Amino acid sequence: MTVTDSSLPSPNRENLTDDLRWRGIIQDSTDPDELRALLDGGGATYYVGFDPTAPSLHVGHLMQVVTARRLQLAGHRPLLLVGGATGQIGDPKESAERTLNPPEVVSGWVQRIRDQLAPFVSYTGANAAQLVNNLDWTGRMSVVDFFRDVGKHFPVNRMLAREVVKARLESGISFTEFSYQLLQANDFYELHRRHGCQLQFGGSDQWGNITAGVDYVRRRGAGPVQAFTTPLVTKADGTKFGKTEGGAVWLDPAMTSPYAFYQFWVNVDDKDVDRYLRYFSFRSREEIEALEKATVERPAAREAQRALAEELTTMVHGESETAQAVAASRALFGRGSLTELAEPTLRAALTEAGLVQLDELPDVAGLFRESGLVTSMKEARRVIAEGGAYVNNDRVTETDAVVDPESLLHGRFLVLRRGKRSFAGVELHR
Repeated sequence: MTVTDSSLPSPNRENLTDDLRWRGIIQDSTDPDELRALLDGGGATYYVGFDPTAPSLHVGHLMQVVTARRLQLAGHRPLLLVGGATGQIGDPKESAERTLNPPEVVSGWVQRIRDQLAPFVSYTGANAAQLVNNLDWTGRMSVVDFFRDVGKHFPVNRMLAREVVKARLESGISFTEFSYQLLQANDFYELHRRHGCQLQFGGSDQWGNITAGVDYVRRRGAGPVQAFTTPLVTKADGTKFGKTEGGAVWLDPAMTSPYAFYQFWVNVDDKDVDRYLRYFSFRSREEIEALEKATVERPAAREAQRALAEELTTMVHGESETAQAVAASRALFGRGSLTELAEPTLRAALTEAGLVQLDELPDVAGLFRESGLVTSMKEARRVIAEGGAYVNNDRVTETDAVVDPESLLHGRFLVLRRGKRSFAGVELHR
């Protein structure tokens, strides 16, 4: 993943709060006037946390990652916390207890997520970012120290009032998950004590934990500190952002290919793209409003989706992978050269479409049937006869045509297309 400072404009520090509110990024906050003074004033130190509950971050984390970058570009100093301690416990879920992962697994995920976060911020300059791990201070604390120094500051009635806790009271909640709020609150205090951290932000589902941290810092005689939450990002149909039929859309290219990542954004619904542009794009307000207008006036062109897809794929995977994803998107529909696509990009694109693996090549009609583009040999021959069959973007008109093995892309792949928009892939085992 690669991001260059020169590729993104710096927000005007004096108008940062207004910009965040226009984009819809601030949902809840502590004192609005104090928060504005902090955000629009001199450089403040802030933190945002990521628990290692999987081997990779996914696009649901992008709101926090991008907002962290946005604040740093405005002159503030980021602390990116990876929860080596809290990740072993997990914030309570509304349904049931979490499955606790072994410490060695969590430790491996911590390093992977630290590596993923690194390119999004700058580690040089007066407001250089720093990666921190809450296991560094939590792991050294004894049970007695935890109860004496942390636990005594938390009224149980307030902890019970948290929505997710109330939802679990009848079915049962372990002390492990119940205590998560204390650990996160202690993170804010430790970061304030060690690094002068004045601000925390996170998703709106973290508001109870975040305000507990603000209150805990005050009870320890420190502060004042401020906080805000960002909205949970959902789709127009109310489903969770970043989820597909196959699961999450990951930032790790080994788990979600750059091509699939690019396609996720290209396929965003018109009802969602305006919000996503405001949340994730570093374009100016004028540019975003122009793209919003284009969605209304020329929806078929999908200008906003393509602009968002290119910007975010570049942010996460770099310019080279983005160029390949764009080229593949064009080439698969006959608007570019298939031979110029790198093998990993071609394979990823065909896997998304449906990749059939064969030990030998039948004729073209058989290929179309095996790929699922048609349901029978009779239908395949009809499509070919009508001029709607393409192999590697070349039209096939003979119903008994066979493929020259020399035309296999990278010696093993074929791109089959029916009409303008339906395509599939074939991989020949050698």
